Amino acid sequence: MEHGPLILALLALFGLVGGIGITAVGPGGVLPTIGMFLLTGLSPSGVAGTAIATHIATGALGTAAYTRSGQLRDARTRRIALILSGAALVGSPLGVLFNTLVDGRVFGILLALAVATTGILVWVRERRTSAPEEDDDKTLSPVVTGAVGLLVAVAAGLFGLGGPMLSVPLLVICGLPLLPALAAAQAQSVVIASVGTAAYLVHGSIDWALAALVGIPELAGVVIGWKIAHAVPVRKLKFALAGTLLALAPYLALHG
Repeated sequence: MEHGPLILALLALFGLVGGIGITAVGPGGVLPTIGMFLLTGLSPSGVAGTAIATHIATGALGTAAYTRSGQLRDARTRRIALILSGAALVGSPLGVLFNTLVDGRVFGILLALAVATTGILVWVRERRTSAPEEDDDKTLSPVVTGAVGLLVAVAAGLFGLGGPMLSVPLLVICGLPLLPALAAAQAQSVVIASVGTAAYLVHGSIDWALAALVGIPELAGVVIGWKIAHAVPVRKLKFALAGTLLALAPYLALHG
């Protein structure tokens, strides 16, 4: 499918900003999905399959970045990442299956609901991380972690996400500090994206040219976002992202 230069530039921009959001605040991986849904004529499986393929490399880079900065060398964070990843092995194929059962209209409505929910979760998470009583040493039980991981993986497989979009705010709301949540979510996203990509390949639903167009700027954004997360107060960025997602949700619901 042919796309004009403006559409291609906008898709690359969605990838760049999405990559920044993935490692800076978590819920950035939905932006490539939104861009492809709004700007291309791909089917729901084509949108999700192409988007999820980009998250293999971004998840691997994010995992390497948070290993370098120490979060994934912490035993508690690694344990959470392993549980999340194990849940992804089950949840991601279920999400892909659900995707194949919906048409463009239903996909748009479901995506709008997911985007609106994420916007609310980002706002709630920011209120949670601003609380003075937060305990930086707190961890989560395996049951809670597994439930979050399964829910996130199903949604990620359905919409073509890497995982941090939902897992980061949910983990923080459950009590995990922000940086360990970001780190564990990067590791989970590698499994979600790998399993999801394999499943969408079976259906022939991946546009590799678009995946490269979006994925390469997304990789650059991951590095930028990781630096932001460690060096810059991102409170305003979080609220801006929440506002953007809430503003986009009605348009997505009508677009399908």
